[in-house]
This record gives sequence, structure tokens and C-alpha cells, in this order.
Amino acid sequence: MEAGRASVWVVDNASSDGSAEMARREAPWATVLEAGENLGFGPAVDLVAERTDSPWIAPANADIAVTPGALETLLRSGDDRAVGVVAPRLVLPDGRTQHSVFPFPTLGFTIAFNLGLPQVSRRLSDAWCLEGSWDPDRPRAVPWAIGAFLLIRRDAFASVGGFDAEQWMYAEDLDLGWRLARAGFSTRYEPGAVVRHEESAATSAAFGDEKTARFMAATYAVLARRRGACIARLIAAVNYSGAATRLAWMAPLARRYPRWIPARDANRRWLAAHRQGLHATKRQPGPRANP
Repeated sequence: MEAGRASVWVVDNASSDGSAEMARREAPWATVLEAGENLGFGPAVDLVAERTDSPWIAPANADIAVTPGALETLLRSGDDRAVGVVAPRLVLPDGRTQHSVFPFPTLGFTIAFNLGLPQVSRRLSDAWCLEGSWDPDRPRAVPWAIGAFLLIRRDAFASVGGFDAEQWMYAEDLDLGWRLARAGFSTRYEPGAVVRHEESAATSAAFGDEKTARFMAATYAVLARRRGACIARLIAAVNYSGAATRLAWMAPLARRYPRWIPARDANRRWLAAHRQGLHATKRQPGPRANP
């Protein structure tokens, strides 16, 4: 990969479709590690990190393709030792840039978002990297980036204990980004490094319409562990109230104007996801100590 600049590891999480054999056949230059069980994404990355010593680690989904020169561009963007993560531009199959950077779901952000404040403040929208309100062509520091493909400084990764084994699927990137930020490391977005991404190719087949609910359940689990169950419940309650309010005015519009039906249905899914999150946080323990 990248003219020998990287060693490639493939972790097979107890697949039953011959994936490990195919990887050995199609990519003899890669090291295939069979986990023996479905560890989840983060723990599989930790497994490779334990067996390697490169200065950088690049966790990658199975549905990405790194374009020529992207790795070198990412490495140049990480020259500053304060940069713990460098995130590339993710490009979808239709050529659009995927929105891949996000704000941390703090209580303050959640209240502001549900009150609609980012819609009236371009400055807030840009600071929080909200979709449609930021420039994807501008390199910059961001709060955190999704983990489809990331370049992570090993020292930073090790200093916070790597990925959390309790995050089996979804939000492991949010959790890692949160802990790295708390430890003083920044995340940098580098649009000059292009990685092609067939978004949700595997999760759509596995989870279908449950993706949103699973994603939010994982997010609230992170909030409960890192911030405490009380804060997680408050955030879930604000999100639930905001979604319920939006649904209240969207539903009549959708009955009269069909173009509102997709927005109404999407908001119903978010409402259900936040409701589940609200119930789930009531069963969570107090916050875990941060590194």
C-alpha cells in the first residue's frame, strides 16, 4: 500500500463467508489475523496495535479505498506533535464529499442545536462543523471525525488506552476523539487526502432501518460512561423534546404536502432513537475516570 509506506493488517472477526481466505489470496502482502470471535471494530484495531510499533496507526473500514498520495498528505498534516488524529476527505460513490466531522454532543451544544441557534449563526455552524454550514475544502482543526479511515498518532492512541472494548459497534470514534481531546491532542481534517468510501455498505445489510437507533444507543452509552448518567439523560431528554416538537409541525405539513414526508419519517426515526437512549441512560452507572 502506498509504495511500501504502510504495513496492512486484516482482522477477521469470526466471519463465515471465507473472508479470511479471500484476503490471503487477494492480498498476499497483508497480514491476516483471525480473532476467533466478533470483537467489534475498536477492539480489532487494538489487537493490531498491540502487535505493531509503527509511529502511526490507520484504522480502516472494509468499505474504503485510499487514493494515491493520500497517506503522504495525511502524514504531512500531522507534523505538529499536538495533532493526535488526521482525518481525510471521504468521497462517496457519487463523487460527493461525505460529511465526516462533527461537534461533541455536549449539553450546551444539544440545547443550542434544538433551539435552532446554529441556523441563525454562521459562526456557530462553522465552529461546530455542521453539515451544509462548513467548507469541506478547507483544512482545519475539528472536534472529532468518523472512523471510516483515520491516521492516529500511536503515542496519542496509547496514552488514552486505545479504543474502548465496551464500544462494540458505533461511536467508538466519538469516544476516542473525546478522550484524545481531553488529553490535549487535536484532530485535523485534511481535504487534500482523498479516501473513497462506500458508506454503510456492511452496516446497512446487517442492521437496515435499525442503524439510527443503534448509533444513538452507542452514543448515549459513551455519554453515560464519560459524563455520567445524569448528563446523558439530560442530553437525551433535550434531543427527545426537540424531535417531538419538530415532528408536531412536520406531521401536518406532510399530510398536506408530500415533499415533507421524508423529513417527517426521518424525524420519527430520530424521535424513537432518542426515546430509547433516554431509557437506556437510566440503567447506566456513573462516569468512568478519563485518562
